[in-house]
Amino acid sequence: MLFNSLEFFIFLPIVFGLYWVIGGKRIKSQNVLIALASYVFYGWWDWRFLSLILFSTLVDYSIGLALGKKKKLKTRKILLWISICVNLGFLGFFKYYNFFIDSLIDSFTFFGSELSINTLNIILPVGISFYTFQTLSYTIDVYNKKLEPTKDFVGFMAFVSFFPQLVAGPIERATNLLPQFSIERKFNYKNAVDGLRQVLWGLFKKIVIADNCAKYANIIFNNHTEYNGSTLLLGAFFFAFQIYGDFSGYSDIAIGVSRLFGFNLKRNFAFPYFSRDIAEFWRRWHISLSTWFRDYLYIPLGGSRGGLKMKIRNTFIIFIVSGFWHGANWTFIIWGALNALYFLPLLLTKKNRINTNLVAEGKYFPTLKELRQMAFTFFITLIAWVFFRADSVAHAFSYLYNMFDTSLFSEIEVLPSTILTLVLFFIATEWLGRSGQYAIEKIDFMKKPIRWAFYILLIILMFSFTGEEQQFIYFQF
Repeated sequence: MLFNSLEFFIFLPIVFGLYWVIGGKRIKSQNVLIALASYVFYGWWDWRFLSLILFSTLVDYSIGLALGKKKKLKTRKILLWISICVNLGFLGFFKYYNFFIDSLIDSFTFFGSELSINTLNIILPVGISFYTFQTLSYTIDVYNKKLEPTKDFVGFMAFVSFFPQLVAGPIERATNLLPQFSIERKFNYKNAVDGLRQVLWGLFKKIVIADNCAKYANIIFNNHTEYNGSTLLLGAFFFAFQIYGDFSGYSDIAIGVSRLFGFNLKRNFAFPYFSRDIAEFWRRWHISLSTWFRDYLYIPLGGSRGGLKMKIRNTFIIFIVSGFWHGANWTFIIWGALNALYFLPLLLTKKNRINTNLVAEGKYFPTLKELRQMAFTFFITLIAWVFFRADSVAHAFSYLYNMFDTSLFSEIEVLPSTILTLVLFFIATEWLGRSGQYAIEKIDFMKKPIRWAFYILLIILMFSFTGEEQQFIYFQF
């Protein structure tokens, strides 16, 4: 069930109405409704994979209870590794089995040997990477005694399958979201209005920006040998805003819908394309994933505390694993490694924490230095996105080679002025609202007629420039 589908616009009001009719004091009944609604929401794609979520829920709930009772370190480690192996085992089988088999066959072929192993026709469960990491955060935090194990199975079930962020995040920590299922939730009109406003902005990002940019990104990437360098650069630009509008739009909708039900999710995007260096970009892009890897992989590996070799090793591990998390393709691994190369000079010169404040804070325009820094960071990010979007490593290198040939400064062959105008409107709105949690959060300061005129404008633009419906990019991860 897509957020931008008719089915969801029927589903959401029904669940919302039933939820608040039950009332905030009947916490268990509300949790039962959320769990059931979440399973209906997920089962809309393929009901067969509901058993996978249920099994993961049962395993980690049981292990959490066992961790709460066991004091012996060896026993606790065994329990933790059972959880890790079960969850990553499922993820590895469904997402990476064919990748490893194909890579193994290619390796033997390269050395002149034939290896006969059949791949499997495996359907990737939607959102498995997201809910796997979410439930893993619970057992790891219980093991580290950062969280008491819950005895409320229904609440835990609702936490694992919470439908607003089930299939594409944000990846919630058990320490933040799980306790919210055990407290009374009261309807708050102001929070609900703010949630709807964020949903509206998220839909605009997806329908107007992402889907329209996708059309031209697909045309240019799929026929890259037919276009000159300047057009290929524009194609990469379109993909950059496709993936940002698509993914951050989903996060906005998920956070906004959650607020309708009295839940607060963590922020997932903080205007990443206004970053002044790549370190700042990764503090602002897909925050829930980057902090997950930081806390559960980078820091346990030693983080930045060791010598030079350890710093370099850990940096490459965290970025390459992040790339591999995104998909079973060498393009994602190269994308991760390339970002590690971008990040390394900042880490080694201890400049990775310079730009922690808001860019051009309190000003309408950035300085020339800030503008230059943002342009450079966006450009190198654009280069990395080519590997993320390409079908293969050969496709990516061919695209970049053609992009940087002598025709880079030629006349652009595909120039949809209307879509570019909409993207510029989007960038300007994000810039003016960059001090908020999302671009139009602080629109309340405007007078009511102006505020409503802006809302109506967004709705008109969504109906007038509805792109060809595209599945959310991160559903495949």
